[in-house]
Amino acid sequence: MLESIDRDAPDEIWCLGDLVGYGPRPNRCCAVVAERADACLIGNHDLAVLGRLDLEIFAPDAAISAAWTSGVLEPKARAYLESHEPKGEREGVGLFHASARDPVWEYVLSPGVAYASLAEAPQKLVLVGHSHVALSFHLSDTTLATAAEGTELELAGDRWLLNPGSVGQPRDGDPRAAWLLLDLEARRATFRRVAYDVGATQAELRERGLPEALAARLEHGV
Repeated sequence: MLESIDRDAPDEIWCLGDLVGYGPRPNRCCAVVAERADACLIGNHDLAVLGRLDLEIFAPDAAISAAWTSGVLEPKARAYLESHEPKGEREGVGLFHASARDPVWEYVLSPGVAYASLAEAPQKLVLVGHSHVALSFHLSDTTLATAAEGTELELAGDRWLLNPGSVGQPRDGDPRAAWLLLDLEARRATFRRVAYDVGATQAELRERGLPEALAARLEHGV
């Protein structure tokens, strides 16, 4: 994914949280994001790994993975996660891990929630993560739409909420890593997908004894 991003040579890279909690290389993920990202948020899985959220409120497989991650997380990675908040702003764009109303927990997966979240934010453009579904919502017609590979949006003259999708745990039926290219000067957004070696990641998850369901779902993006 980073190679794909580099081909567009963006001015900045933003990460909307959940660096750790599901994957087999939490320390490497933190190191790479710390090196490459100009802005980073903390997500609910990051908070769980740090012990700031009760694992009992998570699904069983997610709780098992978070507990394992907490046990292997190195001090430098832990300190990096601790340094972030679940919301922020960059270049006039509102950044929220979950939503503007609830930056940690609220899933933006319906027009009503998207409308309420956008109404809560002062920025004309809002980015959210958390749901692992690439989507777009604009205030003029209150349409919430999933965003497939190559979807391009003209953002001028309207308020928008966008979700770039997820790098390692997509939930929209496309197993490829997802990211979003923003051109703030042209007011344009382009949704991107990048294939990666899913089998290698599955093998690493199984080697570490993590739940099989977490490995299997990577093939299907669900």
